[in-house]
Amino acid sequence: MNLSDLVPNKGSKKNRKRVGRGSAGGQGKTAGRGTKGDGARAGSGGRLYRQGGNLPFYRRLPFMRGEGFSSINRVKYNEVNLDQLAESFKANAEVTPEALNEKHLLRDIRNPVVVLGRGEITTALKVRAHRVTAGAKAKIEAAGGSVELIA
Repeated sequence: MNLSDLVPNKGSKKNRKRVGRGSAGGQGKTAGRGTKGDGARAGSGGRLYRQGGNLPFYRRLPFMRGEGFSSINRVKYNEVNLDQLAESFKANAEVTPEALNEKHLLRDIRNPVVVLGRGEITTALKVRAHRVTAGAKAKIEAAGGSVELIA
């Protein structure tokens, strides 16, 4: 066996397709691009999302337009409910953002904390938060606890 005997497998190598070389070339004249139209032309295929006369997909979707104004100054709160406080803290414990973060009850320590009134609370807690709903405040004080707002 010599190096000159080595040949690639049959069918693994194909000749390059030579398009646009006249009607005898197999892919001559229109070069496999059909007659006229966007696909027959050189250059871009149109803008991104262009659908050739149809209403573009992003304009067909109702939620993409007319949704109104979203404030860039919106405050995102860490929401904590009374039932979470009741199961995480013992009686007379001080509930602060730092203590809540240690108990893994906050999503993001940088955001302010709001205490919501879901659930019941029987133990007295000293709650220090940025916001407390009226219902939550009433339940905490009824259980003998206190509420202090942080600026």
